[in-house]
Amino acid sequence: MHIAILTFDGFNELDSLIAYGMLSRISLLGDADWKVSIASPTARVTSMNGLTIDAHVGLKEANQADAVLIGSGMKTREVANDPSILGQLQLNPQSQLIAAQCSGTFLLAKLGLIGQTPACTDSSSKPRVQAAGVKILNQAFFANGNLATAGGCLSAQYISAWMIARLKGVEKAREVLHYFSPVGEKDEYVARALSHINANLLEQSVALETACAS
Repeated sequence: MHIAILTFDGFNELDSLIAYGMLSRISLLGDADWKVSIASPTARVTSMNGLTIDAHVGLKEANQADAVLIGSGMKTREVANDPSILGQLQLNPQSQLIAAQCSGTFLLAKLGLIGQTPACTDSSSKPRVQAAGVKILNQAFFANGNLATAGGCLSAQYISAWMIARLKGVEKAREVLHYFSPVGEKDEYVARALSHINANLLEQSVALETACAS
């Protein structure tokens, strides 16, 4: 199972690295087949605050990943207008889980993957995403089928929990959330996070039952 976190120059550390840490917890729990990668157009990328990290894989490898998270950053507009970057991405929500956070939602729209589905983003990215024809929801997380979007840096926990729940089950997502949650607030923290993703999980469960019955 491979999860690729798309990370570009000027990236927001919280988007990419919170998700990387939370998602990587699955492999530490003993799942040797679970792999989380930072996927970038260059071998190294530097964050909005000057942190330079090495990419694990190139963007094209994300096209074969089981799940893809598009993070945000200060240079999202440049990325969106660079065909040499976006042209490498051939993502497919029919066969992949695809999520975007904050200005990453703008890239999701530029890739033509949102369609008429409403989405979440952060307040500073909202005008740009709306200009791309997307209806913005005033909430932290929303998922429809295999697509999910989130707004606000700390909504990375919801994207991570959603991906884990979809790929490994709700109990595994609960376990990971519980591990990372603040001491003294764990039950409340986990319950709140799961409440954001439960509607999509129920939708997928009903769809699976319908498919099995037909």
